[in-house]
Amino acid sequence: MQNRIVSWGYSVCFFVSLLGIQVPGQGILANTVEESLVSKEFRGFSESLCPSDLKTAIETVINRPEFKRSRWGILIQTLDSGEMLYSLDAEKYFIPASSVKLLTTAAALLQFGSQFRIRTSVYGTGDVANLTTLRLVGRGDPSFSSDRLKDLAQQLKRQGVRRISNVIVEDNYFEQTGINSSWEWGDIFFSYGTSVNSLILNENSVTLTLSPRQPDFSLKVDWSDPIAARQWQIENQTITASEETSSSIEIQRNFGRSFLEIQGEMSIDSEPTPWELAIVDPSQYFLESFLEALIAQGIKVKQGAIAKESEKNSLGKELAFVESDPLSILLQKTNRESNNLFAEALLQILGSESQNKTSLEVVKEKLTELGVNPESYVLVDGSGLSRHNLVSPEAIAQTLRFMAQTPEAKTYQDSLAVAGVSGTLQERFKNTLVAENLQGKTGTLSGNSALSGYLTVPGYRRLVFSIMVNQSDRPASDLRAAIDEIIVLISQLKSCQEKRL
Repeated sequence: MQNRIVSWGYSVCFFVSLLGIQVPGQGILANTVEESLVSKEFRGFSESLCPSDLKTAIETVINRPEFKRSRWGILIQTLDSGEMLYSLDAEKYFIPASSVKLLTTAAALLQFGSQFRIRTSVYGTGDVANLTTLRLVGRGDPSFSSDRLKDLAQQLKRQGVRRISNVIVEDNYFEQTGINSSWEWGDIFFSYGTSVNSLILNENSVTLTLSPRQPDFSLKVDWSDPIAARQWQIENQTITASEETSSSIEIQRNFGRSFLEIQGEMSIDSEPTPWELAIVDPSQYFLESFLEALIAQGIKVKQGAIAKESEKNSLGKELAFVESDPLSILLQKTNRESNNLFAEALLQILGSESQNKTSLEVVKEKLTELGVNPESYVLVDGSGLSRHNLVSPEAIAQTLRFMAQTPEAKTYQDSLAVAGVSGTLQERFKNTLVAENLQGKTGTLSGNSALSGYLTVPGYRRLVFSIMVNQSDRPASDLRAAIDEIIVLISQLKSCQEKRL
């Protein structure tokens, strides 16, 4: 079955398959566990490899005809001394995709420490039972959920709150909110390209599910959240077809207004098809959800509003609060699962918590203090979804090496995916020497793929590496398979005594 989305108003169209989102010329649902794959059969030299043979072995892979127009950047070093084992254009800029998260999370960890938590507070003025104003102040917690919203409402009820004249949710903690202007239109429709703001709820995403009904009936449309669903208008022009029918769905969206037109047919024996979409108006979604949570606790509310600008008036007394998990846990979601929203929220928090510096300036400052060459990268976002990011393998390898020398080394390394075990590497490197010995970060955009991290080579040494391939016309699976083959070659390294005449 093939699904298609067309977005008009900005003349963007792309196709989506049932197994993942593949966007010709656009960003892929990269940055999620869809990056993982079971690699092809590896074509290694032997079961062991001398360091002097590594160059030939790697170039046997990257010089294949299918990669003749692709651009490779590779740096492989020992973790302890930084001894270079292989380098190819390591100082050149590449589009890094989600490799950017390694820089963002390193800066956040250095700035805040592993136990940092994000606090969401509720303040009140007036008599507790009959509050004049209730203010919820969001500070960009990307993990904030409906359960925590319910928790706040329950705390208020226990405090004795019964009536509220004005409920205000403050969405003004971040200096920059919304969609990054350098992201592609084909990405921002989906949850992995959702906007970042101070009031994040349920990752600012909603699931639309299409299911077959009786023959000749339109498909059933279900939303995971009725409040989020109210932000969309849908024209359902679909039909449930017979079992023999080839299914095809087309969704059209006008970015000028929140309107979806769904066309096509789905065979009656098809499984329900979910679509993870970005919330249209996150602030409004948060406000309506909070009001509903208050009403569910028996608290009467006269009116609600969103504050986009900071109020000079006193917030009043803090009546309730919830906190996120510690940063160490948030980083696992960011790096291991490659969650874009988490990365962008952490980036914005860096700026909001600093004095007179933008978020990206804070990242540059922290990484420079770490020892990373400030000229070795140029960032425009925190997640890597933008193709305007430019990062060298050198920058990634330096970050990995120098973070390993800090008190936060274990937290940083534990946030990464483990080959054959977890996150975006769960289905890669199984039944190889790499399994369980690699902690890394993947990166994928159409035409670009990357893998960087730490590799323990049994009987040899612990290494850091960064491999990036850009400007390729090959499928993402081919690029990942080639990268995986290189990593397996590296895992075969052993100490060798060179023969001398």
